[in-house]
Amino acid sequence: MKNTPFTHKHIALGAKMAEFAGYNMPISYTGINDEHATVRKNAGVFDVSHMGEFILKGEHALDLIQRVTTNDASKLVAGQAQYSCLPNEEGGIVDDLIVYCIEPNKTYMLVVNASNIEKDWNWISKFNTQQAEMHNISDKTCLLAIQGPNATKILQPLTDLDIMNLKYYTFVKGTFAGVENVLISATGYTGSGGVEIYFEDSNGAADKIWDAIFEIGGPQGLKPIGLGARDTLRLEMGYCLYGNDIDDTTSPLEGGLGWITKFTKDFTAKSIIEKVKADGVKRKLVGFELLERGIPRHDYLIKDAEGNTIGKVTSGTQAPSLNKAIGLGYVATAHAAIDSIIYIEIRNALVKAKVVKAPFA
Repeated sequence: MKNTPFTHKHIALGAKMAEFAGYNMPISYTGINDEHATVRKNAGVFDVSHMGEFILKGEHALDLIQRVTTNDASKLVAGQAQYSCLPNEEGGIVDDLIVYCIEPNKTYMLVVNASNIEKDWNWISKFNTQQAEMHNISDKTCLLAIQGPNATKILQPLTDLDIMNLKYYTFVKGTFAGVENVLISATGYTGSGGVEIYFEDSNGAADKIWDAIFEIGGPQGLKPIGLGARDTLRLEMGYCLYGNDIDDTTSPLEGGLGWITKFTKDFTAKSIIEKVKADGVKRKLVGFELLERGIPRHDYLIKDAEGNTIGKVTSGTQAPSLNKAIGLGYVATAHAAIDSIIYIEIRNALVKAKVVKAPFA
């Protein structure tokens, strides 16, 4: 297992550790419900340094990004970020990612999922026919997500950059906690506001930034948060998790990602995905809440009132903010309308559920 530059901090704080995407990661500290509530009501710090970061540079960088992603990166100006995905040649999804525009038409950063770093690098490289300059900086990049309604207020004294007024999916670069060249982005995976900060793991920067954040934030109730609460937080918002809710077999249109699929440009499998749109999807990713006791889990079958299988659960949990069981899953389009009644098979019993609009919280 790999360690992040903060692994020793997590262990010293008594975190429950486990392997995730090849890394030794904190799953929880004080308990998922407590950590979840901390982020929803105040602020928490996630170590997500296991994520992957690629720099694409040069006159052909934008062209490469345009060809391998579904969203239109040509619309980005310096300081803007964009959610997108990499389609495969069959119209499925290689990965979802965020594209950061450092300098238009010249320099971009792609942030990809930890478990897909090598896969994505190889996939993008395959299409790099015009030799755009590519750098995989994943191993030397630290990433902390400070999330919650009070996150930017707590962090503002650590930088001269105006982070309290950062618009969603924009970013700034500068000095943070005495460390130079830190990228601070108004993005995150919790739906509770906050920022993500990227910086190079050099000259003790990791310890310096972690210690500064907790020195100022600790007295204000800021806490370290594990990946367990990250999952419940993202699920309450209806955010997809790659490998669960979207993967190489799911179309962006089935997964509710039509809004990041721009047919005004050329990209991998464009014609296949256009045909899916024209024909109509046969299944859709929907949100649902249980109307009876039970917790839906990944791969549980979804059935209709007659007991016919109509789909499968992709993510599920007991939502800490809502005190009810919720989930995401693919169902046949005929059963995908809001308020449709469906049934989740849990331990051989059919548990009644209702299709609802995400976000849940």
